[in-house]
Amino acid sequence: MNKKRLGLRQVKLLFVKLVLSLFLLSVAWVLLYRWVAPPATLHMLQRRAEAGAADKEDPYINYTFVSLEEMSDQLPLAVVASEDQLFLQHHGFDFDAIMDAFQRNRKGGNIRGGSTISQQVAKNVFLWHGRSYLRKAVEAYFTFLIEVLWGKERIIEVYLNIAEMGDGVFGVEAASQKYFKKPAKDVGRQQAALLAAVLPNPIKFSVSNPSGYTRTRRSRIARAMGRLGGTTYIKDILPEKDDEKK
Repeated sequence: MNKKRLGLRQVKLLFVKLVLSLFLLSVAWVLLYRWVAPPATLHMLQRRAEAGAADKEDPYINYTFVSLEEMSDQLPLAVVASEDQLFLQHHGFDFDAIMDAFQRNRKGGNIRGGSTISQQVAKNVFLWHGRSYLRKAVEAYFTFLIEVLWGKERIIEVYLNIAEMGDGVFGVEAASQKYFKKPAKDVGRQQAALLAAVLPNPIKFSVSNPSGYTRTRRSRIARAMGRLGGTTYIKDILPEKDDEKK
């Protein structure tokens, strides 16, 4: 009997050590990416593998990480207006949007998500794509961690760098160079809105050859950017300009 109790106690101790180790590793991972640009994401690696398997002419991933200072202010405004207008108010989760998506999905039709920008970053940087309850639970955990350890400015910076904006094109710098022949810092409102317009499905929707639906969506996003008050709406997450530091 004592041997059984000892064995059970050892199993419990091993489990606690495992959980604690995973927790510390996850915190260290998140803290590392607080200052270091992610070299790649699982989604990028998956897209690279798919391109190689399909024998594409150019199977490589186009990805260049740049800071918020190297982006036009119109870019974070566009994705906030398009993807998550309450980004600055919530703490990682928009429960009204989640419930709305849940109710819509119960009625059938196209599956809709209620993910915030923070949740999308947690999913794309740290996790695999899928629809299991386990993945959603881990996504919620990493969302909480980046909200606490990164803050909004870093979250939006990483999002704008790892979001896929075309077939194998990741981030606003790579997209701006490819589609507009200019760096991300020189992108205007309409171009920023167009990049945001393809985010729901960057393989189906094209920046270089936008469909009528994409152009309509771009116009709606551009109007939303104006209704929000322009870049003043996101001033709390914008980096200070050089003239403001003097």
